Amino acid sequence: MKKIISATQTREADAYTIAHEPIASIDLMERASKAFVQRFMIEVPHKHTSIAVYCGTGNNGGDGLAVARLLNAEKYRNISVIILQHSFKTTPDFEENLRRLKKTSIQYEIIQDGMEFPPNQAEVIIDAILGSGLNKPLEGSIALWVEQLNGFEKNVIAVDIPTGMFADQLIDKDAVILKSDLVISFQRPKLNFLLPESSPFIKQWEVVDIGLDEHFIQHCVSDKVIIEEADIKEIIRVRDNFSYKGTYGHTLIIAGQPETMGAALLCAEASLNTGSGLTTAFIPASGLTALNSRLPEVMAIPDDHSKIDWKNYDAIAIGPGLGKNLTAKELLSLTLQNFRGSIVLDADALNMLSDDQLLFNLLPEQSIITPHVKEFDRLFGEHFSWHSRLITMQEQARERDLIIVLKNRYTIIATPNGSLYFNLTGTPAMATGGSGDVLTGVIASLLAQGYFAPQAAIAGVYLHGKAGCEIVRRMGINVIPASQLATEINKVMYSIVKHD
Repeated sequence: MKKIISATQTREADAYTIAHEPIASIDLMERASKAFVQRFMIEVPHKHTSIAVYCGTGNNGGDGLAVARLLNAEKYRNISVIILQHSFKTTPDFEENLRRLKKTSIQYEIIQDGMEFPPNQAEVIIDAILGSGLNKPLEGSIALWVEQLNGFEKNVIAVDIPTGMFADQLIDKDAVILKSDLVISFQRPKLNFLLPESSPFIKQWEVVDIGLDEHFIQHCVSDKVIIEEADIKEIIRVRDNFSYKGTYGHTLIIAGQPETMGAALLCAEASLNTGSGLTTAFIPASGLTALNSRLPEVMAIPDDHSKIDWKNYDAIAIGPGLGKNLTAKELLSLTLQNFRGSIVLDADALNMLSDDQLLFNLLPEQSIITPHVKEFDRLFGEHFSWHSRLITMQEQARERDLIIVLKNRYTIIATPNGSLYFNLTGTPAMATGGSGDVLTGVIASLLAQGYFAPQAAIAGVYLHGKAGCEIVRRMGINVIPASQLATEINKVMYSIVKHD
């Protein structure tokens, strides 16, 4: 797992790399600029494209000057450089890159306070004005310049971070930030890239490796990490030659009403395809025909909770399409009172918990809840920022011994040890009804197979997102029906464990 580090820690990683590689700071800047240019050339392959590079006078500006020179060396000939002198302070690496720029044919101009901002005719703007060292919102002339650049409505590609955006502090809703179509970031994504507050300012971001010392980074103090496929390979076990259905546990799905049987079917199908040895669905009797037609492998208990033998199950998922009527609440209460293993709770089960604190307090240790943002706020109170939600997730996971899966574009998992795991798999094509029901079934199936609750949540979220990515890659579709996700999970798991 890759640690997410702060802007301060990134500067420390720079300094450590410079001292211990060793490498001169100007050469590290050159390496970062080359990495940026390689990715930029994929994004903007036509070398007659007109490009305006806007630079500040610090190290981010030094990156911009180096990028302009390197693009010129790659035969991009329509490049202009505009230096925004919001401060008379410069860094040594900026000065050195300006000296190198002067040896090329690239024209540059300097804009100072009070000077008229020049019109922009370029097709692409490279933003290298201010980097991740920002410690207060933009104001004065630089804020005005950024607002003018936003007014040009050009294709903007930012160096490391958009000007005006904090890397890891709360983004003020009134902040002036240069809106970027693409951010090419160095070594790690910034924390704020992974939170929805960044969405008005960043359409897409990518990370390029600039050779900072990974050993140093991985030993930085951070409670936030990015899940990688290598982590899932370590979690998911190859099925043993002499195993049988009992080896892989028994999952009970408590879900569905007559009008919402689809949620139960999706959850059960996901459990089946994730590998639970047995799956049983507690559903309305009216759903038996649908279940038997679609999923003959799944057993059923229609309506009568007295027929549930709690000791027969290794994991339970409850909530998808369940409703909030008295019968549903009774089912939830019985489940929490009678089953002491880990439970996965989603959808209506979460809404009932938010309405009844006594029920909430009955959750077994190591249970997994999977709210979206509105369900999260109903459970834990209204929040006005994602940073505050992160804090609440950590506090509640510790206090209640819960695993909290906060679903979003980059789903976040909080575990009782205080760690936050960010999942980068997935696609906006998964933003359809039923996707969450599939995730619930995946996680419950992994629990039934004997994975620890944090493992089941981490692997389940990754596999779920990876399935969506694979469907888009293979089929080139814009929206993924949840039923396709449920069947894709099996293929994704196989591709990760790769049987010999």
